[in-house]
Amino acid sequence: MSIFEYNGSALVAMVGKNCFAIASDRRLGVQLQTIATDFQRIYNIHPKLFIGLSGLASDAQTLYQRLVFRHKLYELREERNMKPETFASLVSAIQYEKRFGPYFCQPVIAGLGDDDKPFICTMDAIGAKELAKDFVVAGTASESLYGACEAMFKPDMEAEELFETISQALLSSVDRDCLSGWGGHVYVVTPMEVTEKILKGRMD
Repeated sequence: MSIFEYNGSALVAMVGKNCFAIASDRRLGVQLQTIATDFQRIYNIHPKLFIGLSGLASDAQTLYQRLVFRHKLYELREERNMKPETFASLVSAIQYEKRFGPYFCQPVIAGLGDDDKPFICTMDAIGAKELAKDFVVAGTASESLYGACEAMFKPDMEAEELFETISQALLSSVDRDCLSGWGGHVYVVTPMEVTEKILKGRMD
């Protein structure tokens, strides 16, 4: 078993019309044994910027703490929030810095940039970015997430439809992966508000 699969995870971010959604499963496991069913994988950097960290849970928490520290320094120096594109470059640089002993994490970054244009991207453990205009996925359920998102996604969805689409994609995908699941955690972010919802899924 790969170290990236040790705790299990499923992460997906999707773009809508001037909004985005980011969702994860809630299972924390040690290989096939479930340890917790309310594990947080998506973190809020500022109201219009979120990061999801799949992979090894301990590395994810360490990386998140470093990112919060760097973002606070940026805020003090610049007196403004970081743009999603800038933050993605920061995450990439921090990961590449540790390339010979990397953080075993695959981040998914989603945010609203200038003119509330949604930005999503993911990267591998050493910070190689993959930008997308529709959706990005990460984690042990990524293969089935690709299939579900490919089938369900359509451009310029409003916030309500986007929530429905990402939730269905996540729940149907984690049912096909035994290392992730146990419900879902969804954030839908528009220029005006952030909506957080917990999904109930199969508890096995």
